[in-house]
Amino acid sequence: MKKLAIIDTFALLHRAWHAIPPNLTTKDGQMVNAVYGFTMILLRLLKELKPDYVVAAFDLPHETFRKKEYKEYKAQREAPEKDFIDQIALTEEVLKAFEIPMLATPGYEADDIIGSLSHKFSQDKTFEVTIVSGDLDTLQLVNKRTKVYTMRKGIQDTVYYDEAAVMERYGIRPDQVIDLKALAGDASDNIPGVRGIGPKGASTLIQEFGSLENLYQHLDSKKIKPRIQELLKTYKDDAFMSKKLATIVTNLPIKFDLEKAAIGHYNPEKVTDVFQKFEFRSLLKSLPASTHSVRAVPTKKAEHIYDVVETEDGMKKLAEKLAEQKQIGFDTETEGLDPLCDKMLGASFAWSDGGAAFVHARTDSQRATFVKNFKHVLSSEHVKKIGHNIKFDYEMLQQAGITMGGMDFDTLIGAYLIHPNRSLKLEDLVFSYLRVKMQTLSELAEAAGAKGKGKRDIDVAKIPAEELAQYGAADADMALQLYRNLEPELKKEKLEKLLHTIEMPLIPILAAMETKGILIDIEYLKKKEKEFTAEIKKIEQKIFKAAGTEFNVASPLQLKEVLFEKLKIETKGIKRKKTGLSTAADELEKMYDAHPIIPLIMEYRELSKLVNTYLATLPDMINPTDKRLHTNFNQTIAATGRLSSVDPNLQNIPVRTALGKAIRRGFVAPKGMRLVSADYSQIELRLAAVISKDPKMLASFKAGEDIHRRTAAEVNHVSLDEVTPDQRRHAKEVNFGVIYGLGSTGLAQRTGMSRLEAKEFIARYFELYEGVRRYVDETKSFAHEHGFVETLFGRKRKLPEIYSSSPMLVAQAERMAVNMPLQGTAADLMKLAMITVASELPKHHPDCIMLLQVHDELVFEVPEKEAPAAARVIKKIMEGVASYPIPLAVDVKEGKNWADMEPINI
Repeated sequence: MKKLAIIDTFALLHRAWHAIPPNLTTKDGQMVNAVYGFTMILLRLLKELKPDYVVAAFDLPHETFRKKEYKEYKAQREAPEKDFIDQIALTEEVLKAFEIPMLATPGYEADDIIGSLSHKFSQDKTFEVTIVSGDLDTLQLVNKRTKVYTMRKGIQDTVYYDEAAVMERYGIRPDQVIDLKALAGDASDNIPGVRGIGPKGASTLIQEFGSLENLYQHLDSKKIKPRIQELLKTYKDDAFMSKKLATIVTNLPIKFDLEKAAIGHYNPEKVTDVFQKFEFRSLLKSLPASTHSVRAVPTKKAEHIYDVVETEDGMKKLAEKLAEQKQIGFDTETEGLDPLCDKMLGASFAWSDGGAAFVHARTDSQRATFVKNFKHVLSSEHVKKIGHNIKFDYEMLQQAGITMGGMDFDTLIGAYLIHPNRSLKLEDLVFSYLRVKMQTLSELAEAAGAKGKGKRDIDVAKIPAEELAQYGAADADMALQLYRNLEPELKKEKLEKLLHTIEMPLIPILAAMETKGILIDIEYLKKKEKEFTAEIKKIEQKIFKAAGTEFNVASPLQLKEVLFEKLKIETKGIKRKKTGLSTAADELEKMYDAHPIIPLIMEYRELSKLVNTYLATLPDMINPTDKRLHTNFNQTIAATGRLSSVDPNLQNIPVRTALGKAIRRGFVAPKGMRLVSADYSQIELRLAAVISKDPKMLASFKAGEDIHRRTAAEVNHVSLDEVTPDQRRHAKEVNFGVIYGLGSTGLAQRTGMSRLEAKEFIARYFELYEGVRRYVDETKSFAHEHGFVETLFGRKRKLPEIYSSSPMLVAQAERMAVNMPLQGTAADLMKLAMITVASELPKHHPDCIMLLQVHDELVFEVPEKEAPAAARVIKKIMEGVASYPIPLAVDVKEGKNWADMEPINI
């Protein structure tokens, strides 16, 4: 049987537009979220449905017969945004590349084209028709040979509707769907229906009477309630007009050449060109087979045959050649991703476009020869090094006894500074900038049978040496070529100073911190794990007692049944997901006082999460040789510029909770040493005063006052001495909350105020700090005008969501706009402080070592006797890293572990 797929183009495009965030753009700033989502759906339907023919139905910007019939038809819909309209043409490019015919008829909608085509071909017993749509308008067309393929939510959750599925959902036949709409209406199309009758009531009536016409012929039936009878009489004209509007035309004389809709004849090179233009590298692997006679791999590939060096003589000659270069691309290939444990298998060097070589270093002998011949050029400051994620390569060389010099440009960081929200994988960036499809390590490993079950589970040593050599050399080559594209863009965006004065100098500092690690008390952590696991069991028993039954507390499905079905907890205001009512943390918070079981569940989850994330896993992360934990710091995750860490994520360890402190207590100093903590105090609030230039806030910080007490005093019209703890707490929430976009609802939830009280408090706050109010308003205006905001150091964050038609996304973008200059500047200051401390501290205290950076805090390992003196130097450096109208403040503490630390009075 032949298969025809008919695409409801705009319905799918609209669904993709709303499902995929608007920050999906090309490197040139072209928004492609809708066309990307549309293309994903297209490729999925080609894979799943395997149609023989595909045709796309379009709406035209002309008045339709339905609009002429009823002027209010779809009148409530807002005009589509320009960014959406621009993507219609891009979608047409995709369809043209696949050689999919595009059909439209003046005066009619895409649904009418779909209806006419499906009717025509479903009459042919040799055809099976599938309508691919983003909504349910076409369910009326379902029959024995016609199905509808659509989405429940977003663009991933797909569902098929055949006759049985329509019956199961609505209790009626597909051909009765128009009768249901005649009664219930359709708000999305502004079809009125019979006011007062909803979908459920309409379904019941149609099940009983079969059709709208038959219902009105039996209007006096006792099976119809008097109220419904009255509604039907009152809105009779609306009912019949609604049925006319809802009925899809099935007899348009559409003529097109079916063979031109044969999907197997498309030209893969044309599709690849379009995918390259829109930077859809990840979708290339999903292309279906084509009968078109083109080369086997339809894209430009990095398939240059690179030099491979294995002998010492070859290494000497290559080293001499590299020493003559101003800049080189560099990359290492290793057994794994742990620089402390995994060995280097080889290294790649590039000196020109296509000019690259791979040097084997698989054996200890080869590695020794490698170090002997390349140490000079790799440590040279005169030969600039370009790499992608160069911190990893720096650490690998450190283990081999080479300190990389001339580390000039990391394409990972350079791309991040320009587009912090885009994919930063080398292969994606190369595809985007150079229009080259690189072979990935995962693809190479899979072909060599060296890939395990996990995403990162690759045995690189099993990959044939020659193939790994070509892959590695391509990495160095492409990194060097990518650099030449990124560098001018960085200059254009005025970001090169940020790269060269903050991000690149930070790399060796982070590498040193990762290599040193922090000592962990393993026995203590294991003991605590047992204690807290026992506590979790006790809480679990309390939950069972409160529920009156035993169940799996960790199962959202079982928890939902207990809370809402057994305990009958009020569900008003609780979000629903596709699986039913949500039991997420935010929703439990809403129910906190509804039943004693809720606080227990929240405590159970918090304890379980931290035990499973830290206490149970940290011992396995510790290096067996030095008993230290070596986390991995990342410069390219947070769009604000903040550092993050993985394996483990140190930022997620709570600071003030008992469990958080218990975990931190396991981070210890060796015998004869102390941990010293240096923490910027209220850094973002101080920056709010600096950037907003608010005179009262500046004055308070200059005077060294407690800013929260001062705020509470001013807002509540009392003296500083009269401020109550609650008043200070409320002021603190607002002081910090305003820079995160806190509104009256949020403040009320956090403080226990009524919403009106919170609203009045915020109003008084902005009367007090007019400069902060002005900063908030002006920053939002700037973001709306320019589409980005920036820090005092020039770091930018683009905010395409600020142009969204969704008020929720716009509000979210505005909150980001207000917060990013503050949080981003704080991040830049912290990085600058790290660079300065790393440079200056060894001059005074060479045995003091920087170990961790978490939030606004630096943690050092310091000889016990030097702790106060070292803390004094660290505090002075950090407070003097930038000059502002008000002082930066750093609190310093010392202790045997990270939890039990005492202030150092300086």
